[in-house]
Amino acid sequence: MTDGLLVPPGGGRRIQTMTLKAGADQSKIWSTFEAEVPPGFDVGAHLHNQAEEVFYVLEGELDLLAFQPAAPVGGDWRTWESETGATVFRGGPGSFMFVPAGCPHAFFNPGSEPARMLFLVSPSGHELYLQELSELLATPGPPDQAEIAALRLRHDIHQVTPLVNRRGGPDPQRKPA
Repeated sequence: MTDGLLVPPGGGRRIQTMTLKAGADQSKIWSTFEAEVPPGFDVGAHLHNQAEEVFYVLEGELDLLAFQPAAPVGGDWRTWESETGATVFRGGPGSFMFVPAGCPHAFFNPGSEPARMLFLVSPSGHELYLQELSELLATPGPPDQAEIAALRLRHDIHQVTPLVNRRGGPDPQRKPA
């Protein structure tokens, strides 16, 4: 018999701006995080060929993208539109986004306060990417963009538009993706 896992409020392992609640050590199927998204942070549009993701907004607002754009990709993903007329959605607490494998997606915090979300990714193991990225970013000097790109590809992250911090602050490449 296997026991389940109970994590108290504030519990879990902190990796960058995310707190891992359950990951590959507990499940082969998915990893779950509580994520804090700083004001102005834009993860950039990206996709995964194998992974599926779920985002559930707990606090604040996020601009959310989860569709294939009708026009060639590039520029600001917040202006994209799908062939069916779908546009970026601004979601507050209780908003839910499901991202199937192969679907371009992104999130951006347009507010002046941090937003929080519950983030699930399947299969499990996204925490391994975040940990490796943290180690790369901890080295002295500016981050090596070629190493970051190679790391992303090893973890099935195909960046379509760059990460951006639209309100200044620390180097946006030193944030999780």
